[in-house]
Amino acid sequence: MGLRAFIHRMTAPKPEGAPPTGELKMVFIVNHGLKMGKGKIAAQVGHGAVKATLDAANRHPLLVESWLASGQKKICVKGDDAAHLETLEREAQRLKIPTARIHDAGHTQIPSGSLTVVALGPADPSQLEPITGPLKLL
Repeated sequence: MGLRAFIHRMTAPKPEGAPPTGELKMVFIVNHGLKMGKGKIAAQVGHGAVKATLDAANRHPLLVESWLASGQKKICVKGDDAAHLETLEREAQRLKIPTARIHDAGHTQIPSGSLTVVALGPADPSQLEPITGPLKLL
């Protein structure tokens, strides 16, 4: 999204309808198989948070509005490898949960194009629990 589109989104009229109620959260599934350093993980999750928020704002503005109003809860968990992340992403998409993928540019620790993070949400925690509940916290 360009700067002009971002400014338009910030100044456009609010979407109609009632926003979801209750607490919402995002979950970031980190590809633990890549053995990224802590700083690299932090950067990749940051990219995931921005991309997931912007993508969801385009498709689900009321959901993002509620998530922003409820404190922007975020959780990071470990995924085994890229195939595991893709499986979890497909399950979330099947349940109509917003998703975003982050692939690394390859400038530092890991090969270009590596799937580093899959972001799920914002969504109701009860929707995310069956998908990410069994995963270990990062």
